[in-house]
Amino acid sequence: QVSLVESGGGLVQAGGSLRLSCAGSGRSFRNYAMGWFRQAPGKEREFVAAISWSGGDTDYADSVKGRFTISRDNSKNTMFLQMNSLKSADTAVYYCAASGSSSRLLDQQVYDYWGQGTQVTVSS
Repeated sequence: QVSLVESGGGLVQAGGSLRLSCAGSGRSFRNYAMGWFRQAPGKEREFVAAISWSGGDTDYADSVKGRFTISRDNSKNTMFLQMNSLKSADTAVYYCAASGSSSRLLDQQVYDYWGQGTQVTVSS
């Protein structure tokens, strides 16, 4: 069992930066691949980024590649999403999730645990 709590969301101007954190509970945190997803108003939840259990492999949605960086610190049971050059299109609720799978991490269906989400609002 893994419990996830996101933090770090807020209001930022276009071009600014935010760093989201996802704190996980449980000794098994390091055994899970992790991902970030987001859901904008009126839209379906979409993949943002994923990271392997070791942190050695990462993947990004094309829309955030080069602007966002996913990372994790297993010693602190925490995952991060550094978001730079933010755009109004990045406005959404951001969710972190944990998966026992090591493949298909772009697919929401492979994730076992989800956080409650944190709001990111980018003003233009």
